[in-house]
Amino acid sequence: MTFTQIEYEQHGAIRVIRFNRPDKRNCIGPTMHRELIEAWTRFRDDESALVMILTGAGEKAFCAGGDLSAGLDLVPSTAEEIAAHDRGERPGILGPSRWTDIYKPVIAAVNGVAYAGGLEWACFADMRIAEEHASFGVTCRRWNIGLADGGSQRLPRIVGMGRAMELILTGKVISAAEALSMGLANEVVPSGTSLARAMELAQFLCTLPQPAMRSDKEAAVRGYGQPLAEGLRIEAECFNRSIHREETREGLRRFLERDHPDRSTDTPARTPGLVRD
Repeated sequence: MTFTQIEYEQHGAIRVIRFNRPDKRNCIGPTMHRELIEAWTRFRDDESALVMILTGAGEKAFCAGGDLSAGLDLVPSTAEEIAAHDRGERPGILGPSRWTDIYKPVIAAVNGVAYAGGLEWACFADMRIAEEHASFGVTCRRWNIGLADGGSQRLPRIVGMGRAMELILTGKVISAAEALSMGLANEVVPSGTSLARAMELAQFLCTLPQPAMRSDKEAAVRGYGQPLAEGLRIEAECFNRSIHREETREGLRRFLERDHPDRSTDTPARTPGLVRD
């Protein structure tokens, strides 16, 4: 597939998906929906791709949601389509937003407005780096358009039910600073720098052993909301899948032989925030 409304970039082991309709505030229509499915499929299936960054073209918008000029073209309309969507047999309305099994790290570089479906895609990420002029909101509230790309489920998991319901019910728009205060944004950075900061974070993630990182993300995602006993069972399953990997034996060797910046006082620590005595 040749992409016309998104960009799919490769930077070593890092991939970048960029919503690319800046004249439409990067709104998602039928064409972008199909291109997003293809791009996320490539990332999911490519063993050389370790981290995804999601961002928007231009300086004003990350993504302002669905393209309402397309009407109901993205919405299931027949009884058969609606039933399949209800059963979870469709990837999502605005791309594959209903996928829950991507256990590689995903970072959103929020470089402007993240409204409605754009907020939902920001919530799809594991971490959100917001530029200081960015804003977030369930703005589709005023048009009687519900959340269909995970917002009603992911937003409460990120900020808690009370704050999520405030945003969902009122449709209020919040600043990057308020998003940071409620935990929706992980960091706020100067305008024009979110992608660079996301790349810096992604590059660090690429230096870490991957199996335990992915199994820990899987355990957290699958176990969230489950009874504690079930969550612990999922954690054990994921742990036992990664602990016997060659990467673990190499990690133990590096720890014991102090063959790592974090274990040596002679080199700068690599792990962010690490404090040495």
